[in-house]
Amino acid sequence: MRIIIAGAGEVGTHLAKQLSRENMEISLLDESAERLGDMESNYDLLTRVGSPTSLKDLRDVGVKDVDLFIAVTPYETVNMTSCLIANNLGAKKTLARIDNYEYLLPENRQFFQSIGLNHLIYPEVLAASEIAGSLKTSWMRNHLSLCDGALELCSVKVRMNADIVHQKFYTGFFDHGRYRVVAIKRGTQTIIPGGADEIMPNDLVYFICTKKNMDFVREQAGKRNYPIHNVIFVGGSRIAQKTAQILPNDINIKIIEKDRDKCYALSEKLQNTLIINADGSDMDVLRDEGIEEVDAFVAVTESSEANIFSCMAAQRFGVGKTIAEVENIDYIAMAERLDIGTVINKKTIAASYIYRLTLEASVLNVKNLTAADAELVEFEALEGSKITKHKIRELDLPRDVNIGGLVRSGVGILVNGDTQVMPGDQVVVFCLASAIRKLEKFFK
Repeated sequence: MRIIIAGAGEVGTHLAKQLSRENMEISLLDESAERLGDMESNYDLLTRVGSPTSLKDLRDVGVKDVDLFIAVTPYETVNMTSCLIANNLGAKKTLARIDNYEYLLPENRQFFQSIGLNHLIYPEVLAASEIAGSLKTSWMRNHLSLCDGALELCSVKVRMNADIVHQKFYTGFFDHGRYRVVAIKRGTQTIIPGGADEIMPNDLVYFICTKKNMDFVREQAGKRNYPIHNVIFVGGSRIAQKTAQILPNDINIKIIEKDRDKCYALSEKLQNTLIINADGSDMDVLRDEGIEEVDAFVAVTESSEANIFSCMAAQRFGVGKTIAEVENIDYIAMAERLDIGTVINKKTIAASYIYRLTLEASVLNVKNLTAADAELVEFEALEGSKITKHKIRELDLPRDVNIGGLVRSGVGILVNGDTQVMPGDQVVVFCLASAIRKLEKFFK
């Protein structure tokens, strides 16, 4: 597959690095030689200095007949224009990063398809959706509804009091059929559990279950549930704005932002949100704004370091749930070690969404699990595909892969070794990123 990525910013470079590890022909285009840096010498890809809206530069980089043209510069108009030009010059598919939510509305999708814009992505909206999902429950680190809510992914940091601690999988303790443990994050290691593995204190455990069994997961994990009614955001970013717009009306939201102009803009867009013009890293400000009374604290400033330390401060004030935007990938492991509740990284979220377009199998969704450095993939099982030929235990699946469940006729089903996948099933697979390509042959 030939792919051109226009824009060597955070999302573009992260995606280029990810795709360069695979058998693809990747070209990275940017107007700044400095931003391209030493990408070509360190990764298996080509770099080109040029404008994504220049016909000459697009022709020179080989846009004719390219399989996928991705425009992820910081500028929406540049991205959309370059995709329109690329489409007219012969690109088979295009994707543009945008910052106008109206463009994502279902009624507008056909229009953009008709003019050559096949896919649109708004990373801040994707990140906001993850934060909103995490704020639905107080006892989980992350919560994702899968396959339109037929299955749920719950990630929980377990302590010594959990019933599941020190239980080996071969003992039958987990054979109740009410949830499935698909992965364990221990320190820097992500474990796809086998029979001899066990859950240890302070593990981050990933469960797949149906909605009716979520309380059972909570009890087994030794967690107490409390409602989230009051949330403080530090940083008036687009992510904060979009999260505030999609959270339920019964949640009271304060956004603390030190830029006065940004506060005025937020107050016009968020009618039911209290906007505070102050420095959210100031402990006195946090006390004055009732940090000790809030149920959750979300730090989404432009500084990863500030977000991590703000969450640590919130924990010292007794806040039970903390969420930090950590865009510096090197800091994610540190945030986990410091016990930050949920870590959000918009470029890995966006890259997972885009990565789905490079897969040949019928992939419905790809979600990056930032804390585990792994992916959750929703496949559709096609008629005649290998996954439908045998029971799961007989499939010889790749290592580092765990099928958590499937959805058949809208009903979520947990799987075991004797489960037979049927054509038309939506299959939820947890795997390390390196295993996704190996899975393709089972679903094609």
